[in-house]
Amino acid sequence: MDEAEFDRYAIAYEEQHRSNIALTGEEPAYFSEYKIKLFSAWADNTIRNVIDFGAGIGNSIPYFRKHLATVVVTCADISQKSLEYGSRRYPGSEKKLKISREGIPATDDFYDAAFSACVFHHIPHSEHDFWLRELLRVVRPGGTIAIFEHNPLNPLTQRAVNTCPFDENAVLVKPRQIEAAFRRVGWLPLQTRYHIFFPRFAAALRRFEPSMAWLPLGAQYSVYGQKPW
Repeated sequence: MDEAEFDRYAIAYEEQHRSNIALTGEEPAYFSEYKIKLFSAWADNTIRNVIDFGAGIGNSIPYFRKHLATVVVTCADISQKSLEYGSRRYPGSEKKLKISREGIPATDDFYDAAFSACVFHHIPHSEHDFWLRELLRVVRPGGTIAIFEHNPLNPLTQRAVNTCPFDENAVLVKPRQIEAAFRRVGWLPLQTRYHIFFPRFAAALRRFEPSMAWLPLGAQYSVYGQKPW
């Protein structure tokens, strides 16, 4: 992960993202909220705190507040400018944590859960094990992890990533690669699901999406796992 790269895009991120997903008919908020809604449905009601790994400019903050209002959220990112801009956009009680190349500056077993929204395709694949091991370290035994990513099998997703300025150095990740990395470092993969099948003009069909979660054609996917007890 390149701190300077994400510092450079911090303020422009939202508008570039909005332009890049225009073909879906949705605003960035739609994609941010659906992830948190799913995460909140999976989350154990004993969760007290969560680390948002790669929180960027805070797009998930309003939806953590809406769907997991009692949970303490730590926004963690390698880009200090992104964290500062996120704080200006959404002032509040969320904690901020600056990640370095050396790892996550948090004590072992501190968090109940980890969440990551379309971050790992920005991380060199050779470093995935390191960061997943770091997340394993800072999440308590029995705690959970949810990784959301772009689906490289979806041609519209490939187009969006290939034309997006802040994805210029990104390499898409296949679900089985995340699952394999989970197993290598000690996470237990629990489920993999696919999401976002229909654009806004076909929104009436979205009620069928939960039953299509097995179909590897959704624009994004999630891998949900647990740290062994």
